Amino acid sequence: MNPQLSVMNQIRGGVFTRADARACGYPDPDIDSLLDTGGWRRIRPGTYAPHQTLTVVDDEMLHLRRLFHVLRRGEPGLIASHQSAAALHALPLWGLDLTNLHVTTRSGRAGLHAGGIHRHVRDPVGPGVTVWNKLRLVTPARAVAEVAATASTAPALVLAEAALYSGLVTSSDLKRAVNQLAGGRARAQQVLALVTGQAASVAEARLRLILTEAALPVPASVPPPSTPESVDSSEGCLWFPDQRTVVEFEPRGAFWTEDLEGYLEEVERAFAGPPAGAPDAPEPLEYCWISWADLDDPTEVVAELRRAFTRADRRTGVRPFNLHRRKRN
Repeated sequence: MNPQLSVMNQIRGGVFTRADARACGYPDPDIDSLLDTGGWRRIRPGTYAPHQTLTVVDDEMLHLRRLFHVLRRGEPGLIASHQSAAALHALPLWGLDLTNLHVTTRSGRAGLHAGGIHRHVRDPVGPGVTVWNKLRLVTPARAVAEVAATASTAPALVLAEAALYSGLVTSSDLKRAVNQLAGGRARAQQVLALVTGQAASVAEARLRLILTEAALPVPASVPPPSTPESVDSSEGCLWFPDQRTVVEFEPRGAFWTEDLEGYLEEVERAFAGPPAGAPDAPEPLEYCWISWADLDDPTEVVAELRRAFTRADRRTGVRPFNLHRRKRN
């Protein structure tokens, strides 16, 4: 089940219709095949459910169900925006406040209204509005830009990294959407300046942000050399060749890409090793483990990383040249 259909599955409380599946990119032959093979099961004519899937009622599901009700049965002209639109686009909502629904409209009083609806008034509503499965919402790029202008840095950055990784947006899309914001443009530009385009999970995006804010070295864009101590494939890792250190982390909240074939090719290239004739990369000397809970304490994460780099320095006696060190008179 792709992320878009997972959204409809949550909205409808664990089931979905054939029309939902079509709107999410499933042609009728694929739908029939999934039903015949048991991947999906019929609940009643035209209504299905994933086979043996546990549906958890969490804040995200409650937000989506309320949003669906407001957009379909509320006053005309409401457009899902900000984190509410991000939820409909199946983007990760880690760290975002889901207490209130966010909608944009051309008229009315801006701000929080009864029923937990935050109304953003903009006349005209601006570019970047689309329709999906009869729901009006802003595009992924505009949703990311709006969140970047209004939310905390880390959740907004995670959202941007996920949108890039999944192929929903490009860097140009994000820049254009930020320039078209009605307010908060400077704030959004600051957030997007931190985007690396390298993160593949919520945990990795958070860890890379900590590295950037602490002015620590930038990890390599390739995995570490294969050694007897190589990390388990189920774990994420960042490779620092100059420091000869591998930082392992718990890859919670992996991003999803629709281009699975392209993703597999990317993985094969990453693990194929250096090209012929290239010098061999140095084997790691130090390993450092960062858990999901550790990311809540960036100061300690930075300290742990610095300790790992120091241990590697002591074992090799070789230290990378610091281009920013103060010159002696």
